[in-house]
Amino acid sequence: MSDFDYDVLVIGAGPGGYVAAIRAAQLGLKTACAEGRETLGGTCLNVGCIPSKAMLHASEYFEAAAGGAMAKMGIKVKPELDLDTMHGQRKDAVKGLTGGIEFLFKKNKVDWLKGYAKFTAADTVEVAGKAVRAKNIIVATGSSVTPLPGVEVDNAKGVIVDSTGALELAKVPGHMVVIGGGVIGLELGSVWRRVGAKVTCVEFLDQILSGMDGDVRKEANKIFKKQGIEFKLKTKVTKAEVKGKKAVLTLEPAAGGDAETLEADVVLVSIGRRPNTDGLALDKAGLSVNKRGQIEVDHDFRTAVDGIWAIGDVVPGPMLAHKAEDEGIACAENIAGLTGIVNHDVIPSVVYTMPEIAGVGLTEEAAKERGEVKVGKFPMLANSRAKTNHEPDGFVKVIADAKSDRVLGVWCIASVAGTMIAQAAQAMEFGATSEDIAYTCHAHPTHSEAVKEAAMAVTGKPIHI
Repeated sequence: MSDFDYDVLVIGAGPGGYVAAIRAAQLGLKTACAEGRETLGGTCLNVGCIPSKAMLHASEYFEAAAGGAMAKMGIKVKPELDLDTMHGQRKDAVKGLTGGIEFLFKKNKVDWLKGYAKFTAADTVEVAGKAVRAKNIIVATGSSVTPLPGVEVDNAKGVIVDSTGALELAKVPGHMVVIGGGVIGLELGSVWRRVGAKVTCVEFLDQILSGMDGDVRKEANKIFKKQGIEFKLKTKVTKAEVKGKKAVLTLEPAAGGDAETLEADVVLVSIGRRPNTDGLALDKAGLSVNKRGQIEVDHDFRTAVDGIWAIGDVVPGPMLAHKAEDEGIACAENIAGLTGIVNHDVIPSVVYTMPEIAGVGLTEEAAKERGEVKVGKFPMLANSRAKTNHEPDGFVKVIADAKSDRVLGVWCIASVAGTMIAQAAQAMEFGATSEDIAYTCHAHPTHSEAVKEAAMAVTGKPIHI
């Protein structure tokens, strides 16, 4: 008789953890998930992906009404911002989805161990003072906000905040300074700009959206500037002080030079995220982390210690909820003796601004480092649906290998880029060429026709440009 409490114990109930737990249970393994939050879903559902999208969606409606976009289509309204209600619908979305995961745990007979887990041995963790032993343990503890030296976050005061605090602001700031020109900063900066805040983005690098295709980064910068966001690129923040109800930032050129100060009502610190590995007592399990604080794993998500697995933000790769989900499913299947695989070369990423920005695969810069490429671009201005919807900004870009024509990357800026990119990812997953996409019939009129047209541009046979 086995003396294990569980076949699988998952530490963390974020997108990777809860999915891994459900899949393991579906495969007949006795499964538990340790989570110390009051609700399931991790950062993504509680204070990340989901609540930010609720605020982005609501603020888009407000700006469409207040900014005149609706009036241009013959809909004349005078909007009034009810921030409490806007926050309320955000909280409702979170409550519904986190509650849904709790239901799925019960449906699939996953035990929720309420408390934060830490290792006491390679096969044992302590949760809320109780020892729990499992044959397989999956570390899925996610990530948290990276701190910035010289800038102390205090969400309770609401002056210098991180992404969690930026979702809870009780009033629209007169001036918000976003430190970091990445996805989270641009999304939350967009929310508060739309409802009336002046937004300044301070970025250490010479361009925003590090890691994305160069053309996308440049075009996105132009679009955000046109929308009213001010950028201070190649600039670093060395200090931030709260004086009364405002913050005073000290800025310097990234390359060095004279300092300047900048006053703000709210400062959002958004310079990235770091793996949540502290507090797990990994050493007691015989594990260590790399220089980035990540747990190294093999292709099957096994760590260096037999019986311990890791997925999501705590392992190398992009910190994306959907990556963690796919890894969670694959990891559970590997534990069950099946073959779980994640193609890390085809993981899409999306910025949920307006327009949305999305990409999958290699950037043009990275693709050229590997060999000769062909590139096709198609402007959304020439897409009939985008033009009819008054959404002219952006383009679709297809990058293909010059010899084989196999698609290496797709990048787009469009109102529904996050949905459009799924087609590109699926095509790439199955080794599609640009000609395959170009000769696939697309419904008309749709934004996705721009993907077809960009692929046709690669083949040298564009129709509408």
